[in-house]
Amino acid sequence: MIAVDVGHYHAEPGVISFSGVPEFEFNLRLTEEIRKKLEENGMRVRVIGDKGDLIFLNHRTRAAKGADLFLSIHHDSVREHLTPRRAEFAGFSLFVSRRNPQLEKSLACASAIGAELRAAGMTPSRYHADPVIGENRPFADERNGVHFYDNLGVAKTAKMPAVLVEAGVIINRQEEARMNDAAVRQAIAESIARGVGRCLP
Repeated sequence: MIAVDVGHYHAEPGVISFSGVPEFEFNLRLTEEIRKKLEENGMRVRVIGDKGDLIFLNHRTRAAKGADLFLSIHHDSVREHLTPRRAEFAGFSLFVSRRNPQLEKSLACASAIGAELRAAGMTPSRYHADPVIGENRPFADERNGVHFYDNLGVAKTAKMPAVLVEAGVIINRQEEARMNDAAVRQAIAESIARGVGRCLP
């Protein structure tokens, strides 16, 4: 069973996109596409956080008890002082925690998802690894856009392998338009489902 977590919640909905839409709405919409694709591939899915009322991160991972993989779905931003340069930032990012008890499997799943996203024509963002303008999050798998983020709440509290997905940088007007394109969302969801299928028996 795959637990798919809708990042953020109504009271704290995450980043606000270029056009003013809360990240939670993007996360919810993409999660539904991912659920469909995983189920089409014969996997059982438990969606977490879709009602927008799960505040505490450890409640999310607790709700995923028994899952083979925890996927947390998000959309990205940049530091506030970089907002005037937002058009420069685009692409996906994937995160795993070295404090997760199943790091090896977490990394295998993140790398498989990243490889499938790249195969579908998507590009990893390098922003989070940048020590100057970014967050200095080291690459775990540079080619496939996977970073270590050891204190990531959902990843470090999960008992099962866990991957956080940042699908795109929605403060970038062009990237937001892509995330609003149903064909792009479907391609992202298909890539994630294929990657999950590759990393789990």
